[in-house]
Amino acid sequence: MFGSDSKEYLITLFEYAPISLWEQDFSQIKSRFDELRKQGVTNFDSYLDNHPEFIDECMQAIKVLNVNQQTVSMFRADSKETFLANLNLVFRDGMRHHFRDELLALWKGDIKWAGEGINYTLDGEALDIILHWRILPEHEKNWDKVLVTIEDITARKRAEKRLESLFESSPISLWEEDYSEIKKYFNSLHVQGVTNFENYLDEHPEASLHCASLIRVLNVNQKTLELFGATSKENLLNNLGQVFRDEMGKSFAKELVDLWNGKLSYEREGINYSLTGEPINILLSFRVMPGHEDDFAWVTVAIQDITARKKAEEYLRYLGTHDVMTGLYNRAYFEETILKLEANRQDPISIVIVDLNYLKNVNDSLGHQAGDKLIRRIAEVLQAASEDKYFTARIGGDEFVVILPNTSEETVNEFMKHIQVLVEMNNKFYREPELSISLGGATSTSDMNLEKVISLADDAMYKNKGEHHRRRKDDVKF
Repeated sequence: MFGSDSKEYLITLFEYAPISLWEQDFSQIKSRFDELRKQGVTNFDSYLDNHPEFIDECMQAIKVLNVNQQTVSMFRADSKETFLANLNLVFRDGMRHHFRDELLALWKGDIKWAGEGINYTLDGEALDIILHWRILPEHEKNWDKVLVTIEDITARKRAEKRLESLFESSPISLWEEDYSEIKKYFNSLHVQGVTNFENYLDEHPEASLHCASLIRVLNVNQKTLELFGATSKENLLNNLGQVFRDEMGKSFAKELVDLWNGKLSYEREGINYSLTGEPINILLSFRVMPGHEDDFAWVTVAIQDITARKKAEEYLRYLGTHDVMTGLYNRAYFEETILKLEANRQDPISIVIVDLNYLKNVNDSLGHQAGDKLIRRIAEVLQAASEDKYFTARIGGDEFVVILPNTSEETVNEFMKHIQVLVEMNNKFYREPELSISLGGATSTSDMNLEKVISLADDAMYKNKGEHHRRRKDDVKF
């Protein structure tokens, strides 16, 4: 078929090819297969499960007819003869897994196969390899000529394992996701003439849920399982509906609008939920990976738990707006609220000023702890009276204020009577020291600023306090 020069050329190509080349003989494997078929074996996969030793027998039945210089070098042999004499050191252990797949392919009648596997150098080091073999033309009946190529991918595998380890052991939650179906959905909307996706979502809110269903989660790391209280990746992925719910809908809609507008990376705060139902404040970092800008097939998401930070921020905000002793709003926030109400006036606005009576006497006679108890008691009364409908604040040591938007003078008078009833009930419960208050209210008119309303309420409170003191003196004289 070839002239002598051509044969020599082909031999040279084989011998000095920069990839490991093997010429092998699978004919003994073919004979074993033929014998099994004669015995009536039809399910070869089950046969291998029941006779795992057959895999080793077939490995030993391979005849290596020739290898090239790259093979000798790759497997660290000092010569071709040394290598061929020690094939038992090459074909062992980890090779069994991929060799089983090769046998299944041969049983099905495939004349070629490719896959990853493991071989071993003569000094015992495992090599990650990509192996290709093909039964050569005119040898398909007895498999006595098989060409094999082996590529050493050990360095690549080590790099992959290193990256996998970095992913798996990252101290923050990492997700690999596939958004390709969302990209296809976007493309279909473009074809339909949709140009503004934000408007489209307003008109078709169900589109956001549809997009969420199109996301495919490829992988998550160990930190993700810990963060969301999952026992395994399967446990988490089967319960994503418990993780992404409620507030996430609005946040996800914004993410979709960003993607539609070509923003392929962003950060956003939000709330997820653990599988136990606990809310988790998160900082989400999203990125469509380079090379996938046109298909969104590879997306990475990093999630940081910022719950502790959020709680600290909320506590600082609370301290800035609340009185620590009573839990009511403080004077600074009261003044800020008055400015906002003045800027957006919607009359009538009523204001009630409340002042504790005899706090100094209680502090002097019973101590400041008893006085502080009185302050907390009046705060309880005002909170109960307001029922979260009205703004209540402590604006001084023994002075309190309640703002009642959209309330008439008649309503304010009823409210103050209700406060006095609650004070009497409070005294029956606590008994001593007696809780005693003075209070006054005023209601705005369109020609009156709120500072004036506060002043009128304050005057009414002091008038009530004067009446209270007179009654107390009269009681003492009697």
